[in-house]
Amino acid sequence: MTKLPGLPVVDLHSHVIADDAARYPLAPMGGKQSDWSKERPVNCAGMLEAILQAGVAQSVLVQASTCYGHDNRYVQACVNAYPHNFAGVFSVDMQAADASANIRKWMESGLSGARVFIAGHTAADHTVRLDDPRAFAAWGYIEERRIPICVQLRADGLPQLEALLTRFPNAVVLLDHFARPVLDDGPPYAKAASLLALARFPNLHFKYTTHNVRESGEGEATQAGFIRAVVDTFGAQRIGWGSNFPAASGTLASLLNDAMAATASLSVLEREWIFSRTARSLYPELGPHEGRTADVSAFVAAKEGA
Repeated sequence: MTKLPGLPVVDLHSHVIADDAARYPLAPMGGKQSDWSKERPVNCAGMLEAILQAGVAQSVLVQASTCYGHDNRYVQACVNAYPHNFAGVFSVDMQAADASANIRKWMESGLSGARVFIAGHTAADHTVRLDDPRAFAAWGYIEERRIPICVQLRADGLPQLEALLTRFPNAVVLLDHFARPVLDDGPPYAKAASLLALARFPNLHFKYTTHNVRESGEGEATQAGFIRAVVDTFGAQRIGWGSNFPAASGTLASLLNDAMAATASLSVLEREWIFSRTARSLYPELGPHEGRTADVSAFVAAKEGA
């Protein structure tokens, strides 16, 4: 694996699943638990072990909406127990009358940002719109306080995202998985035109995840060609790597190796942004760019307490 000298890697998108179903009961969004969370769950101690083995300094734990819906207590518990290793992103119903109060509650609990889950492999409710006016109060609350908000949707939902970016130009928005664009036509990626057109919104950032690493090698596309295209379009400062571990199959170390190989043609500075600096700029709680390493003592303590 190619290392980035002196710059610890941050994983911008991972998930944890509790092994105590009584304390953290399942409440999956849409009523169906994701297959990956049943087949290969990773708890807090397991995530600590994974980041240490992979050489990842820190990980941003994103609420597993297809396990716990908007009950973010397990992510909160992991972050509160190991704040040096983790930052946390909570899920919230943006259309609820008490959305702003819930956002405040989870931020005050030690978490660092919000997430809206519209469509994924397990849950895809097309009756829910990202740009529903009932969500505007919560979006305004987030924009005013510069709270980063992750959005998971697919290409057919990008017009809704565009409407929100226009209405809330100062909101700090992260698009999960680049919205899973279809890339098999290769450059200039005409099938992904609606995604690339979002470059005009400087407040929009992008997660370059294992989905993108794998799918950018299909058909006429190449991994090097896709990452070059999005860096040239959006700038490396707006792109951050996320493993999607363990939703993405494979060890965290292998997922990082794959992403490093896919980005090998980029400059050192571009890769520094993608693998560390972008995440730290979005989540200052992670600390400065330099001098952050994974806390081995945290892993040892977690193993002893398991």
